[in-house]
Amino acid sequence: MSELKKGDEVTWQSHGSTAEGKVEKKITSDTHAAKRTVKASKDDPQYLVKSDKSGGEAVHKPDALKKKPTK
Repeated sequence: MSELKKGDEVTWQSHGSTAEGKVEKKITSDTHAAKRTVKASKDDPQYLVKSDKSGGEAVHKPDALKKKPTK
C-alpha cells in the first residue's frame, strides 16, 4: 500500500462495521493521541484518523486502514 498522508479518505473496521474518515496525521514516535498512549516509530508508524460520522479520533496501524478510491 502506498503511504497515507493527511487528508486521505480511508475506511477501517470498527465494532463490527466499516467506519469512514480522514487521515489527520502520521505518528512516528510514542505519544498520546485519541485518549490513549500510542506506541509508534518511523519503522512502525500509526495514523490518527477522524471519523466522518462521529467526529471521534482513533489511531490505527497502516494495515488496518484502506484508502478509498479517488472519484
